[in-house]
Amino acid sequence: MTETGKLVVALLAVPESTASTLYGMFEVLESAGRDWGLVTDGVPGESRIRPMIVSADGRAFDSSSGLRIAPSCSLGACPQPDVVAIPDLAIAPQEDVGGRYPREIEWLIGLDRRGVTFATACTGALLLAEAGLLDGLDVTTHWAYCESLAERYPRVRVHPNRALVISGGGRFLMAGGGSSWQDLALFLISRFVGPEEAMRVARLHLLDWHHVGQQPFAMLARRRQTQDAVIARCQEWVARHYDQDAPVAAMVRLSGLAERSFKRRFTQATGMSPLEYVHALRLEETKHLLETTELPIDAVANEVGYGDASFFSRLFRRKVGLTPAQYRKRFKALRRALEPGAAPATTAAGHEGERRAS
Repeated sequence: MTETGKLVVALLAVPESTASTLYGMFEVLESAGRDWGLVTDGVPGESRIRPMIVSADGRAFDSSSGLRIAPSCSLGACPQPDVVAIPDLAIAPQEDVGGRYPREIEWLIGLDRRGVTFATACTGALLLAEAGLLDGLDVTTHWAYCESLAERYPRVRVHPNRALVISGGGRFLMAGGGSSWQDLALFLISRFVGPEEAMRVARLHLLDWHHVGQQPFAMLARRRQTQDAVIARCQEWVARHYDQDAPVAAMVRLSGLAERSFKRRFTQATGMSPLEYVHALRLEETKHLLETTELPIDAVANEVGYGDASFFSRLFRRKVGLTPAQYRKRFKALRRALEPGAAPATTAAGHEGERRAS
């Protein structure tokens, strides 16, 4: 903490930073201690957190989306932070960040020696991994980047399903993908300002904790590009026929390879065994059916190729993190609300009230 009692949070910005997360974290953190009084009593309090946007040279630049980012200062001019927060980077999953951020990496390593707390949102974890600060630690990042993170940094223990991971004796806080940066901001406020203030901020900003993790949102079937024409042909076939009986045996026949050779080449090309790949395709179609139809769970299981509804439900729960019924309840309403022409429930209720009043 500074002499004023404020927690100094340095938000590290690079050209690939996502402006929405960067400024979203800035606004949520700065609201701690300040905005509750404004909305309840009309008198703002004093912010308990001092967020600062810092970059290598401190100069303004355009983010990956074209929005202008104006840092508060350069790395060299940044006062000693209590926390360094790294928002997500707009890069492709297989993109290598090695050698891209030498000044930022040096700065992060120096702050690590001073015992600073690090917080990352989504792909921001790649910078800490590149700096070697996550070796031997449990981590998470966006579900689509977990595989490449684990491959590129094998000493890091990646947890794809978790929306928030606390590691390294509590010094490393990592949020998963998308809006889970909100969980990260609330956790920082809770730890350094207090749980009650974190609850106030959550109420003010209508923030909901991602208690189900990333599994329900993840795309289970990875569409990895492959130069293996035989395996690519099998992928195309199974994408249309995954609901058939024994699709793996059918792909073996289609490939013309010995079963062992086919399974080895398929896993090497896709990162998944043939059976895992079939399950992933079936479960993605299951999600779609649960969101868009009223079919009973048993009928959905049969539709995607599972004759044993009990096995299907156990598999879905293990892979997705929710039962089929829980998934339908959570996501069917969301899809319905997002469909073209859908009216918000409050609007419909308001119109009903108007009709009754008249």
